[in-house]
Amino acid sequence: MPTLARSPALFPISAAPNPLAASTDAATVDPLAAVVPSSEDAKTAVIDGAAANLANLDINDAPTVVGSLAASIGHSRSSSSAGPIVPCRPAVVAAATTASSTTGDETDGDADNVSANAEAEAGADVIVAKAKSKQGCNAQLVMAGDFEQANHFYPRVLNAQIHPLVSSFFQLGNERIIARYVHLRPNVNQDKLRELLAYKPKHFAWAGSDLFNVTTDQGQHQMIIIETNSCPSGQKSMPLLQDTDECGGYRSVLRSAFGDLLKTAEIDGELAVIYDKNHMEASGYAAAMAEESGEHVWLVEYHDSDQDPPVRWTDRVMEIRDAAGAWHPIRACFRYVTQRPWSRIPLYTRTRVLNPVIACLAGGRNKMMAARAYEMLNAELRPYNMSVRVPLTIYNVVRDEVPLWIDSMGGHAVIKNPYSNAGQGVWTITTKEDLQNFMTLDHRYDKFIVQSLVGNASWSSTTHDGCFYHVGTIPNKKNNIFVCDVRMMIAGASDGFRPISIYARRARLPLIAKLEDDPTATSWGMLGTNLSVKLPDGSWTTESQRLVLMDRKDFNQLGIGIDDLIDAYIQTVLSVIAIDKMCQRLVDDGDKFNYDLFRALNPDDALLSELTL
Repeated sequence: MPTLARSPALFPISAAPNPLAASTDAATVDPLAAVVPSSEDAKTAVIDGAAANLANLDINDAPTVVGSLAASIGHSRSSSSAGPIVPCRPAVVAAATTASSTTGDETDGDADNVSANAEAEAGADVIVAKAKSKQGCNAQLVMAGDFEQANHFYPRVLNAQIHPLVSSFFQLGNERIIARYVHLRPNVNQDKLRELLAYKPKHFAWAGSDLFNVTTDQGQHQMIIIETNSCPSGQKSMPLLQDTDECGGYRSVLRSAFGDLLKTAEIDGELAVIYDKNHMEASGYAAAMAEESGEHVWLVEYHDSDQDPPVRWTDRVMEIRDAAGAWHPIRACFRYVTQRPWSRIPLYTRTRVLNPVIACLAGGRNKMMAARAYEMLNAELRPYNMSVRVPLTIYNVVRDEVPLWIDSMGGHAVIKNPYSNAGQGVWTITTKEDLQNFMTLDHRYDKFIVQSLVGNASWSSTTHDGCFYHVGTIPNKKNNIFVCDVRMMIAGASDGFRPISIYARRARLPLIAKLEDDPTATSWGMLGTNLSVKLPDGSWTTESQRLVLMDRKDFNQLGIGIDDLIDAYIQTVLSVIAIDKMCQRLVDDGDKFNYDLFRALNPDDALLSELTL
């Protein structure tokens, strides 16, 4: 396959100004972003000064950080153009001047801001990340050659070997996947399935779905969609498929979804990655993008709460602020902004954005609209014997109606804030006390969704579609079975969809046969799989010990086979197509947002008041 990095058709290089040309005062430049002096003494001075500024760093961690700074200086280089170019700082250095912690009530997957007992899992990147607040951050420059695996993968992933079965799945290709899927489901229309896998998304080209492996009382085994995310994590948790490709899935997304988007750029400018969490992966995309494009890339931390953000919109063109205070126009941007992105990113932009905010509103960050999107696609696919499989979902439910729907599902259900994720805004209801606790809370939004609960056989919701319950993991030495979900990340481009990465997450507590068997066990402890845990101070920690890799050591715990992975892939593709088609319903050919239709489908005034039109 030709290397995209040097393809001007996919990564057209515009004439970009010297990033420091706007400032001639070296004293105004971030000292860590300045050109590294050539002498060894000067290098040592930079290292010592940077280490001294990290006042809240444990002294035991200082050698690790200083060593990482020294390594980053060793990778620095000068630009051949007139005037100095600020060299990229690898993730451990960049984290010293930007905060990768997340505030607010939303994040995705597993946050990078981990507690002390998980620092060894996340690496030095997290240790340094505590050094500064998120206010008034500036963009950091990333250059080709700055991708370092240790900065963008968990340490245990670096030494992991991909499981042969998982490797085989990624090597199948869509035609063999179609043949196998239809062989096991002869009533599925093969031509329609081929058409769906070749679908080219217009708005929603990069996504990740969370799926449960479930069964029924009759033993019908299948994967079901829990939610689909428009800024999915997963790269840092995926072992490399090929040892020779150090960028792994980062490169795959950029060559497919982002490469197609970049071809449509209509303005001059530079490239950027904006994010509000998960510095490890966001910086990985920036470094891989620099490798692929052969030009520098801006890495920008962009928080909803920032009173002096480094991003502004001028005539719907994104501009980012560097350390010298100069603003740079951006022609294409990779977005990892997860917390209410519609509150600060316009729905229509001249800067090309992957994924645009409309993908979030249409279902990528909006479970209410996702449920509607699935219904509409399922009606379209019914003649072809395919569907997006989800738990029974009731949407646009006001708080006073919640008890009625809980009763209709046998007293067991799940209540969700439609616009949050990572286990936040989710309440599993198995007792009257659970319901009472929910009813007494104050909520940001006016509407909720109520879903049937997928638990164990004796305490799952009862609906007209029957009862789903978890297959769970292979029993451990204590005969305990745990709930696991599977994250399937995919990308869509002109040549159709492809799987990018997979990982799984295990619940904290084992499933019990009957709730009364252990009154101290909570339903969320047995069912909640998200690794992110919100601390009382608003920061996040990660329980990375519950991460299940697709390697030789972990994968066998899941008890799933290649047909389950194929089913998960097909379900993820269908969910993404459903949301992309909803995007097209909400945006006309002139990129005008149909506000009246959106309000009719999602009548939540609290959400509507946040939109940046």
